[in-house]
Amino acid sequence: MTPTPYTRRQVLRGGALAVAALAAACASDSGTGAAGGDAGSGGPVTIELWHGQTDFALDAIKKLVADFERAHPDIKVDLSGGVLADAMLQKVTAALASDSPPDIAYIFGSDLPNVARSPKVADLTDMVNSGPTPWPDYWQSARDVVTVKGRVRAMPALIDSLAVVCNKKLFAAADVPLPKPGWTWDDFVATARALTDERRNTFGTGWPGAGDEDTVWRIWPLVWDLGGDVIGPDGRSNGFAKVGAQALQVLERLAKDGSVYIDPKPGSEQMYQVFLSGRMGMVATGPWQLPDVADAKIDYQVVPLPSFSGRPISISGPDTWTVFDNGPERLKAAQTFVTWLTQPAQDVRWDVEAGSLPLSKSAQSLPAWTEHAAKTEGLPAFVTALETARSRPAHPAYPQVSKAVGEAIVAVLLGRSTPAEAIAAAAAKADTALRVPN
Repeated sequence: MTPTPYTRRQVLRGGALAVAALAAACASDSGTGAAGGDAGSGGPVTIELWHGQTDFALDAIKKLVADFERAHPDIKVDLSGGVLADAMLQKVTAALASDSPPDIAYIFGSDLPNVARSPKVADLTDMVNSGPTPWPDYWQSARDVVTVKGRVRAMPALIDSLAVVCNKKLFAAADVPLPKPGWTWDDFVATARALTDERRNTFGTGWPGAGDEDTVWRIWPLVWDLGGDVIGPDGRSNGFAKVGAQALQVLERLAKDGSVYIDPKPGSEQMYQVFLSGRMGMVATGPWQLPDVADAKIDYQVVPLPSFSGRPISISGPDTWTVFDNGPERLKAAQTFVTWLTQPAQDVRWDVEAGSLPLSKSAQSLPAWTEHAAKTEGLPAFVTALETARSRPAHPAYPQVSKAVGEAIVAVLLGRSTPAEAIAAAAAKADTALRVPN
């Protein structure tokens, strides 16, 4: 199993922790199991959905499925199987090995390229190009993450972005002005230094330090802004060696100043708890964190990520609804469901009830979303960030690249290596992984 990504979002309630696991169900076989038993019998076609959700998101998907079944009496959606999203890759991999995948599974975007190596994963290119919502209407990062080798291999399920959440009380106490759009990484470092107070045990900012994907994905906007990339144009070499050291110098400066809280545990929960307890001035995070910030009664403001160039840039980590081909009737039913689910009217319900951002510009313009965004402090800033957000490459070797860069980031944060040394070692490991045929 590749390194588990997105440990920051175990539940899609906007940062809430997963408190219970869903019971795993026996997977059906490729066309004659429980989910497909009605196929060809003249009755409704039943499809199996491994949704990966709990808490608010599970309630939301149950309501949407009920409405879908009322509108499509010839299709039933079985929600009883699967596991939580963090364990989905392992579950799906085992199901593919036994030729018994579900019809639809909630797959993290960075896992899709490896899952899509299976011929059981449906090609949805023709479906999206003839869908009711024009494909270009979806955010670019959402389209990019589901496109593997030029073919659409899943539908976007969830989209997010990174911005900086600021604790206004700590800024006022330190007599530091709140950041504004267009600020730089030099401004960020100086602000973090000014907000840090050893006597009060307050930090200017935080950064995950476990070397996991949450550690890594935050560095890519800096690399992109400097003209680099995750993977080079040839797909066989890294794209960050020339600029990565400059990006890591930001973290080196924060660490030397003592202004960054380094979270040693996967998932970044300690870092977020420091912020929620009122002891951190600013944190780069996503919209999933806003409900917890509000619950903690933090008076906050959301601003875009800083940049080197003055150009706005962020990162988005879309997740996917991946469809598997379990025979023509079930495949058609599964495609009907994901097409319906990702249309603006349904998407906006999912966004509001489960804690996500609109998948498309059409969904963003609906009154239900604009009303919700107006009531949620800072939420519009995350949607604006989607206009220039990029996603990580849909490449099977990305987990290995991420692991190498994660090690480099931790080495710099802990003062074990210089940025130049750390990025050179990461680039060499990434190149080795990228040279393996895929």
